[in-house]
Amino acid sequence: MKYILFSLLLIATYSQLKSQTYAEKLGYPAGTKLLILHVDDAGMSKESNEGVFQSTQKGIANSFSIMMPCPWVPEIFHMLKKNPNTDAGLHLTLTSEWNDYRWGPLAGVSQVPGLSDLEGALYKSVIEVVQHASANEVGTEIAAQLQRARKADWEPTHLDSHMGTLFASPAFLKEYLSLGMREKIPVMFPGGHNTLISKTSAGLISPTQAKAIGDQLWNAGLPVLDDLHNMSYDFKYPTSKISDEALQELAVNQYIRSFESLQPGVTMVIMHCSVAGEHFEQISNSGTIRRADWLAMQSPKLKKYLSENHIELTTWRELMLRRKKLLTESGKKSE
Repeated sequence: MKYILFSLLLIATYSQLKSQTYAEKLGYPAGTKLLILHVDDAGMSKESNEGVFQSTQKGIANSFSIMMPCPWVPEIFHMLKKNPNTDAGLHLTLTSEWNDYRWGPLAGVSQVPGLSDLEGALYKSVIEVVQHASANEVGTEIAAQLQRARKADWEPTHLDSHMGTLFASPAFLKEYLSLGMREKIPVMFPGGHNTLISKTSAGLISPTQAKAIGDQLWNAGLPVLDDLHNMSYDFKYPTSKISDEALQELAVNQYIRSFESLQPGVTMVIMHCSVAGEHFEQISNSGTIRRADWLAMQSPKLKKYLSENHIELTTWRELMLRRKKLLTESGKKSE
């Protein structure tokens, strides 16, 4: 994946440490492998929304997050009103990466000038955001994105980061973690063994620091991930046109191979399901990868693999309910 997602996490040695997983801390039996099959970029386009709807309502994906500055967010809001128990979070967005299809900061250019380029849109790259934006501006913008959700009478089940921008600076990361802990919303951060994410990331935060952040989130009353699967954007597909059947088979086989290293604990799988066709090609050149993810989530073969390998599905909503239950039980014991 070309983005800088989790470029600050150095977790190779930490993945070798054996300790109680966060799944176990939430009451799951030792050895339990849990997956959140998570779709990014809801609200970005009509094709993205269709991918989210079909992957979560007809397929095996069970969670997604919304890019609040994007133009197709109202359709997602309408869907959530009809399906209030959906696992839907905020895909906190500080970049606008495509050439001819863009969006600006919700807080307004005058409030966060360091987040907008000469077109009045968010910067295209993560590095530009780091170069131009202050941590205060980042905090203002992500708070504005949460405010839009709440104004629509929707409380997100979790927070995560578009293109990993909130992980690209220690000061940005602090704003992200603080928002989650302050508002009691789970945040995507791998504070456990990090076996899979260590294969795709390297950076400056030590394993000890990563664990300390996980402990901080847990002590703030939030559930924590043991690992992240951030591989699908780098799956390989032919550049020539192929049938959906062949594309689905290639995608499923790559997912299955990637899951062979899955360790016990809570792992979030990041994907970008979109019903990408000719129109989507005017937005992005990532249509094949996104269509492959959408097809994979509808595959009986992948569903069967998870079942046969005793890999269970969970959601951020379920994890938070378990965390609250533990806090309640702990409070009763201390009375």
